Amino acid sequence: MRCDVPHYKKPALHSGSLLSLSLSPRCVLARSSSFAASPRIPPPGFRSPLPPYAVGTMDPSVSSSPLRLSAGTRASPAPTPRPPSLVVAAGRHQPAAATATTRLRAVSPSPPPPSPVGSFGFDALKETFSVDVAAAGARPLRVPLAAPFTIASSRLAALSNVAVRVELRSGAVGWGEAPVLPSVTAEDQPAALGAAARACAALAAAPAAPLGALLQDVAGVLPGHAFASARAGVEMALIDAVANSIRIPLWRLFGGASDSVTTDITIPIVTPNEAAQLAAKYRGQGFQTLKLKVGKNLNSDIEVLKAIRLVHPDCSFILDANEGYTANQAIEVLDRLNEMGVTPVLFEQPVHRDDWEGLRDVSAVAMEKYKVAVAADESCRSLLDAQKIIQGNIAHVINIKLAKLGVLGALEIINAARKSNTALMIGGMVETRIAMGFAGHLAAGLGCFSFVDLDTPLLLSEDPVYGGYEAFGPLYKFTNARGHGGFLHLDNNDASK
Repeated sequence: MRCDVPHYKKPALHSGSLLSLSLSPRCVLARSSSFAASPRIPPPGFRSPLPPYAVGTMDPSVSSSPLRLSAGTRASPAPTPRPPSLVVAAGRHQPAAATATTRLRAVSPSPPPPSPVGSFGFDALKETFSVDVAAAGARPLRVPLAAPFTIASSRLAALSNVAVRVELRSGAVGWGEAPVLPSVTAEDQPAALGAAARACAALAAAPAAPLGALLQDVAGVLPGHAFASARAGVEMALIDAVANSIRIPLWRLFGGASDSVTTDITIPIVTPNEAAQLAAKYRGQGFQTLKLKVGKNLNSDIEVLKAIRLVHPDCSFILDANEGYTANQAIEVLDRLNEMGVTPVLFEQPVHRDDWEGLRDVSAVAMEKYKVAVAADESCRSLLDAQKIIQGNIAHVINIKLAKLGVLGALEIINAARKSNTALMIGGMVETRIAMGFAGHLAAGLGCFSFVDLDTPLLLSEDPVYGGYEAFGPLYKFTNARGHGGFLHLDNNDASK
């Protein structure tokens, strides 16, 4: 049995309290009795471990408000005009009227000053909040891309992930997503679905326990990198349910540094003409940092860069080779770009994930010769990998992706990087606003990421997610009151009838 996920229109309540949905025939989520549509129900009273507004300083470079908040302060900031762009909220797309231009955060290879490690409200919550799971389930989630997405290691025409829903005895509901990209994640969709279903069954059968204990149980069912994506989806849903239960947005739970982030946007491997068209489009939408997929053909990559420079001469470049080059080819790319007067702000995963010596060599030449930072992405799949990168000076930046590491695994690496003053990037696979919203809240709350690459929901042909963050071009605002705010509505009727 299957049913469609609604797109763009909110469900309208009719007699009998059945949801009448606007259905999209191309964005499909399989139906389950444990996945019954239900609103987020306010929980019984629970005092948050975080005091109201004890969130530090709001970053005026990425926030719609210049207000500075400190513990014990309550205020209502005056709204700042936002740039005209596309708003993605409550499953709908609509133009945002505005007249002013929002200043974008400059991308820098140096990490922001770290806040004290271990000071997150999330750490206290893991120990103090008892969680009683009433139901949990996982189902396939498929959304077509607006255009095929080609990188050095794969080509994708549609998102094929796994949606996870967790409901607590209190009625609070949380949503997660296990992103699947077989060239990067160990799981394909069937494997991720089976793994997530096992963890959901274990959660539903478990007695009430502290959040941290349940998260450890999930890690026991889904250990290591082999199950990282499925583990991330279940962790997201469980943490989101708890955050909804205590009525705290995730960005505040993870540290409260800011309630917004500014992302780059990706141009996949395409022809020079197609790349120029995309760059012009993204320039009009306010994107100042373009992430360019390279690594299949060095000469073609250079031609694409030239074409982009003609239409967006002031943009910053991130190059992402997805393991496509040898060390010598990666250095040659930098040499040729230097001849063109182009210096990327970051060179991501230039060589194969296991070519540690090659990655170290490219990092050394890139920084010493051109002051270009190099990021480890596919090479960092565990805390041990991160420690090897940090201790061996193998790369300047570590790319955090929840689908590679899980939520708890990502937090471990973030702590290790911050202690060593290693710069951080946050990215994702091809994801909806469920997984990307969770990652965005994490990045905003921690405030320690020099590079933000959370753009793939903008590349989908449809948006199946209701609620969640608002997107104003490259600026994501987390205006929801609880959790990450995103959810999926399901048809109460069997679509196969």
